Amino acid sequence: MEKRVYNFNAGPAILPEVVLKKAQEDLFIYPGTGMSVMEMSHRSKSFDKIINDTTANLRKLLNIPDNYHILYLQGGATLGFSLVPLNLMPPTFKADYIISGAWSKKAAKEAKRVGDVNIAASTENENFSRLPKQDELKLSSDAAYVHYTSNNTIYGTEYKTEPEVGNVPLVCDASSDILHKFIDVTKYAMIYAGAQKNIGPSGVTLYIIRDDMLERSSSDLHTYLNLATHASKNSLYNTPNTYGIYIMGLIFEHLLENGGLDAMYKHNLQKAELLYNYIDSSDGFYKGTVTEKEDRSLMNVTFRCLNEDLEKKLISEATENGFVGIKGHRDVGGLRASIYNAFPLEGVEKFVKFLQKFKENN
Repeated sequence: MEKRVYNFNAGPAILPEVVLKKAQEDLFIYPGTGMSVMEMSHRSKSFDKIINDTTANLRKLLNIPDNYHILYLQGGATLGFSLVPLNLMPPTFKADYIISGAWSKKAAKEAKRVGDVNIAASTENENFSRLPKQDELKLSSDAAYVHYTSNNTIYGTEYKTEPEVGNVPLVCDASSDILHKFIDVTKYAMIYAGAQKNIGPSGVTLYIIRDDMLERSSSDLHTYLNLATHASKNSLYNTPNTYGIYIMGLIFEHLLENGGLDAMYKHNLQKAELLYNYIDSSDGFYKGTVTEKEDRSLMNVTFRCLNEDLEKKLISEATENGFVGIKGHRDVGGLRASIYNAFPLEGVEKFVKFLQKFKENN
């Protein structure tokens, strides 16, 4: 195609155009090196500057204190589902999991291989159409940590504030809404997130982990599975995804140059409100799948049309008109518009007009 489409894919997802253009400039020769970042040794001074600048800018964006390590690993959040209990469950080998969607359910499954898992709450019997409420949580006082997923890409729900868990360390899989707004990192023992939805390309997983949590990592763990290994080597124990880290660095710079996370949050609110308001005003032709509006995700807008035949027609016509990736997850069907940080307001405005026209014609 000769021009870029509006990319609603849930991940790998849209990246800022300015970042893509900068990466294009540096792809053949990175300034001062005579080579591409893809060819650069991860032990070189040039890459050392790239990874350290990336970390410094992330610390600025989230005001991350010095007693937190920032790691760039591989394996996605899926490997994180195992790394979290392997490293953090000792010494009690008990943990609480809040089940709000498919990914938190998978995380709990892996944790059960390591120790005892208490399902503090679950909305699976409601098809994950809402989030568990604070007063529904049945937390354990002796849990090693409480785990939750901040945004659910499949079901379109998102926590607006952290669950209250007392003095128990809080762990969050923030893969699909990381950096969509400012959060207080000090409320967390660990945050981990696959980069491919909001902060970079696939192949990098971000970990933000408090120093005292690393003390739980047993020396009996396999070396690569020990988070303390990576913390001690600045994510360079083995060859990392150097190009992915470079792209993340460009995105962090882009966010800082454009007002930081407060500005990004306003942008995300504006986009989501525009789309949800139209869905709600469509006289039932379109209908959101989340039953409680306060639980709606700003990142993944999930909705249905009058029937499945119309949904198939809508998906086909949307693709023809340059709106790509609106088919719902294969497990739930329906429609899903993923409007991550990099998705432009203009794209949402044009998509709403497309939905209006589709409704008029059908």
